[in-house]
Amino acid sequence: MGSDTGGEWASSFKQGNNFSISITASSKEEADRLFQGLSSGGNVTMPMDTTFWGDYFGMWQDKFGINWMMSFNEKQQ
Repeated sequence: MGSDTGGEWASSFKQGNNFSISITASSKEEADRLFQGLSSGGNVTMPMDTTFWGDYFGMWQDKFGINWMMSFNEKQQ
């Protein structure tokens, strides 16, 4: 899934930060593996952790300036 940037984020637009790529992993282990690999050399903005809405979730900007979101929901297995 992807999402674009709008509202309050639009004023800080730079090529590459105007969208996010979202991955839903099939396991917590896969989420950790993908998160670690894809965030390598980038900037983690939210480490992987269990959120108030129940997903195991994290966010980062990769070394190319692309924003990513990773999630895993155990209930959807």
